[in-house]
Amino acid sequence: MHDKFEWDNFSDQPHIIKDKKFKKRIYKKAIFDQLITLFSTVILSPFILLSYLFLQQKRVIDTQNFFAMGVNLDKNPEETLTLIEELGVDTLLIRLPLWEIEKLDAYVAFVEKFKGKDILINILQDRNNIENLSLFEENIEKIFKAFPHIKKFQIGNAINRKKWAFYTIKEYLKLYQVAQRVRDKRYHDKVLLGSSVIDFEYHYTIRSLFNFFSLKYDIFTALLYVDRRGAPEGKQMGFDLKKKINLLHSIMILSPKSSNKLYITETNWPLSNTVPYAPTSEKECVNPEDYALYMLQYYLIALSTREVDRVYWHQLIAPGYGLVDNRDGIKKYPAFVAFQTMLKLLKGAHLEESNLTGEVKMMRFSKKSETIMIYWSDTLLDIKGGLSLYGKAFTEGKFCYHILLPHQLT
Repeated sequence: MHDKFEWDNFSDQPHIIKDKKFKKRIYKKAIFDQLITLFSTVILSPFILLSYLFLQQKRVIDTQNFFAMGVNLDKNPEETLTLIEELGVDTLLIRLPLWEIEKLDAYVAFVEKFKGKDILINILQDRNNIENLSLFEENIEKIFKAFPHIKKFQIGNAINRKKWAFYTIKEYLKLYQVAQRVRDKRYHDKVLLGSSVIDFEYHYTIRSLFNFFSLKYDIFTALLYVDRRGAPEGKQMGFDLKKKINLLHSIMILSPKSSNKLYITETNWPLSNTVPYAPTSEKECVNPEDYALYMLQYYLIALSTREVDRVYWHQLIAPGYGLVDNRDGIKKYPAFVAFQTMLKLLKGAHLEESNLTGEVKMMRFSKKSETIMIYWSDTLLDIKGGLSLYGKAFTEGKFCYHILLPHQLT
């Protein structure tokens, strides 16, 4: 990477920029673009509000590929293959950093291990490629050519964080345009994803969707974390996870620069007592049992909106925030079994009904000849009504599910 942007191999993200003078220069360069971002947000806010209130578009979501997972070449590649098969997940995201373009053959070999899987390649930017768009054009050409059978490519990641090397959203838009131009010339089957704004910072989302650049996101993406202080039902500026998704979707459907497909390509919780592997301070970390609970809630809430097509969990192997701890051999966190159980139950199921208000939340699915009822609560409850089958992964009495066969329905 550029010498001002150092990579943290423990938390799998760039270090915070420590050079204060350099940081100040970045923010000075970004002032004009920030003003455009502010102006766009103010002007478009009334229309976004109307869209949020009246234009929600509920769709049938394909749960076959909804439950997705991130995996990395540098995280026990052989064990990764085994664990993915054990999980039963068919939809994967694999990061490919531009600063490791010389290792492209290794990434190709890694991707080829996952035959039959639906793969999304997440191209991570660096400052050299941002500043030298001719270099990026060469590199994106190499990547497209190296993966003839891969269709989906996410261009950029966490574009609103300076430590991720973009100073402005404008820089990202210019980079995305290059990728789109290369695709349109020679690789018409490729599907490009963006803009990958991280967290609940939708003014940057607005800037990436409403501009005068000639581009279009074939699928729109977001890295949508909860406020890292508890369950997905927790509120940030008055918005819980469901409302954040509703608002994001409301912005997206107003823009001519995006299809109506939405992927959440990164989310998780940091795990307690895993310093330096946790991506945040200990204050924001949660214990492994709560992590499993929050993960299940996140997926169910996102699915209930009928506005998100996929959620990629970040990621399979990562001691500080993943499903598996690899510090001393392979140790599965409770969330591994939770994800596995969730997939067995809901992969290929059709959401028929959901009610997430009140103390007990309920979702009803149909799957072949079965009806699957899922209930959960923030408190331990004696939920009545003949709920006979409890999944250990739907943990500690806070989640339960009941499978009804046709002859049991009244």
